[in-house]
Amino acid sequence: MEQVDVAVIGGGQSGLATAYALLGRGLRPVVLEASDRAAGSWPRYYDSLTLFSPARYSTLPGMPFPGGDPDRYPHRDEVVAYLNGYADRLDADIRTGRRVLAVQRGGDGFEVKLEDGARMATRAVVAASGTFGRPFRPALPGLEEFTGAVLHAAQYRNPEPFAGQRVVVVGAGNSAVQIAAELAGAARVTLASRAPVRCARQRTLGRDLHFWLRRTGLDAAPLGRFLRTPPTQLVIDDGRYRTALAAGAPERRELFTGVDGAKVIWPDREREEVDAIVLATGYRPDLPYLAGLDGALGGAGQPLHREGISGSRPGLAFVGLEWQRSLSSNSLRGVGRDAARIARHLAAHLGRR
Repeated sequence: MEQVDVAVIGGGQSGLATAYALLGRGLRPVVLEASDRAAGSWPRYYDSLTLFSPARYSTLPGMPFPGGDPDRYPHRDEVVAYLNGYADRLDADIRTGRRVLAVQRGGDGFEVKLEDGARMATRAVVAASGTFGRPFRPALPGLEEFTGAVLHAAQYRNPEPFAGQRVVVVGAGNSAVQIAAELAGAARVTLASRAPVRCARQRTLGRDLHFWLRRTGLDAAPLGRFLRTPPTQLVIDDGRYRTALAAGAPERRELFTGVDGAKVIWPDREREEVDAIVLATGYRPDLPYLAGLDGALGGAGQPLHREGISGSRPGLAFVGLEWQRSLSSNSLRGVGRDAARIARHLAAHLGRR
């Protein structure tokens, strides 16, 4: 059986940042990525996706974002190219097409079982597989009875299939508003949510929001330890989305209270026929391979950790979780900080052993 120092599960931004940090500590990680390239979930996001943070802030450790204008907002495909380039420059053992099925106790640490039947013994494991593989589908009233199309934002690509249709987008975060506004150019769209959309200005006093987050220290502040539930997400807006909502394209309504066949029932009891419902309702950590490892996950499959470090499984750590430690923990600009802390912890742990 192959023996390795650290198995990093996931080859997207979190796994790559972790590999960089581990190499800096003199460890030799093996990065196991289920897809055919080291870019995580980015290639599968919707076509028009652009970052809400400028290129200068959207970087992993050791490699600035390429391109002439550091204040532009990169497109999805630019991020994919950036991550591929980052992986190429890393002196790390990155293995694509290697899906992990299970992590178990074994020997002096863990045993990793792969889909192709291979097994690997490792002294430490970093779960960096993100969330895209586990879209969250809330139990909305009557949704299972809806006879139209229901899809999650993870399945949405562009407005073309919805041209001329009546569409309801559920959610109030960045993706929900961006998708609803885009769809409104081709369909009649309602953005339905329990709470109103809350917008934050993308630029204040001529500076991007992320400049102020960094300047004030809020971006890296260890606030995650104090949060029992993540705060309501703000929609970062340069003015387009507030203008679109004010014009009713998309319109915004309270979440429907029920479904009757192809009709949704609104709070005022109006029944309206709808062609499709798009759930822009977020994701949950994608960690099925830890289900058999006692103490790794809670009853709902949530990781049990303190700032990314397992309290019951020495040598197990997490990187890339939402609010793992700070506001920016699951972002390009912030994951490197968490990865560095995890690498320092694992180096000490393995040194003691």
